[in-house]
Amino acid sequence: MALTGKQKRTLRSLGQLLDPVVHIGKEGLEGAIPAVEDVFHRRELIKVRVLNTAPADTKTLALALAEATHSDLAGTVGHTFLLYRPNPDLKHRIALPPAKPAPGEG
Repeated sequence: MALTGKQKRTLRSLGQLLDPVVHIGKEGLEGAIPAVEDVFHRRELIKVRVLNTAPADTKTLALALAEATHSDLAGTVGHTFLLYRPNPDLKHRIALPPAKPAPGEG
């Protein structure tokens, strides 16, 4: 699922209030993937912090972690980034603005 610009803005505004729940350090993605998967069982939006000891830069790690966890990257700022993955099992879900239909579909 590719997020639209409006949806990313909505998620980034919600992410302002979040504290990082996963930290990526010298272990890189090996330690982060199970932690992110565990947190995605309880929420749809996760803030991740990349420490100075991480083996790669924030953007590279964010894209790799989003791909590995089948989530969407909502944005990066400095050493933090937001991942979003919808979870239909949650009681309180994030309401995103609707995506515009592709040309010719609607």
